Amino acid sequence: MAPTIFLTGGTGYIGGSVLHALVTAHPEYDITVLLRKTPEAFTSAYPNVKIVQGNYDSAETLAEHAKQADVVVHNGDSDHEPSLNALISGLLSKSTKSHLLHLSGTGIISDWASPEHLGTRNPKVYSDVDDIAAIAALPDHALHRNTEKILFQTAASMVRKLESRSFYGPGAGPGNTQSAFTRFFIADATTLAGNRVFYTGAGTNTRFWVHISDLTSLYVRVVEAALADAPTFSGPGKYPGYYFASTQEHAHVDVARAIGEVLVTKGVIADAEPVEVGLDVVDRMAQHPSFSQFGRYMYAANARTRAVRAEKAFGYAGRAEGLLASQEVEVVAALGR
Repeated sequence: MAPTIFLTGGTGYIGGSVLHALVTAHPEYDITVLLRKTPEAFTSAYPNVKIVQGNYDSAETLAEHAKQADVVVHNGDSDHEPSLNALISGLLSKSTKSHLLHLSGTGIISDWASPEHLGTRNPKVYSDVDDIAAIAALPDHALHRNTEKILFQTAASMVRKLESRSFYGPGAGPGNTQSAFTRFFIADATTLAGNRVFYTGAGTNTRFWVHISDLTSLYVRVVEAALADAPTFSGPGKYPGYYFASTQEHAHVDVARAIGEVLVTKGVIADAEPVEVGLDVVDRMAQHPSFSQFGRYMYAANARTRAVRAEKAFGYAGRAEGLLASQEVEVVAALGR
């Protein structure tokens, strides 16, 4: 009998790319996706993928299809508690072992809420093996903490959790295929006097990154391991399914400069060298309806991780082009050219 997969977020940048990777690597999988609206070309691109109409508030639908799945891959809103609770309840109602893969975000370990290292390099690098206890005890103001607490309270053997939102590269799914950071950054840079790329403080605040194709390759490996109920590297602690997906890290000023160099060649700005702006300016950028300091999080904070568990379990490493070298593609996509 073919393994059964239930996947959410199938038309998003991440979820769509994960769906494409799973279908490509394992056409034998019996995959069902939750879709609010079905893209026009979806059924022709994925004729063997079953579609269930619904959204993240469709609790009964989520629970029922989770109950029928060997693996649930949840790529939707990482802060949406009702959908996560519904999926978990469906899985826990099964008499056979099953697994939940949940994607969380960079914000859980970001230092945006503390002024100490904004605009400068924070020496703290989180390991997905050695720092799990510290991550499980993070304060409630940490981004995504509401759903992280639910996951940490769920049976550790059931949950496989991937941690990353600092993505780049063209997506491969049926819906959104564009990453967010470069698009936001260009929009904010072109609001400054003289249209300048920018940094705050020393510009050495550092965050991890992963190409979407490297991330989806890790997803495939984790799904395979879950279906095989294969032991993977666990290390200390009681959360053997917690994976960081980072493959590289860069200081913000270097990313800004790389974007600026491409923008100059496209005639959008005249000078690629980043200029310093105050934190008050950054705080007015990247407006988000539910997060008033999103600009600070995007452009001033640190988020540094090491993907120790995935490296030891699967030999995981970045194989795609690095972030800085990818900015030609990223900028062109952001400009719509």
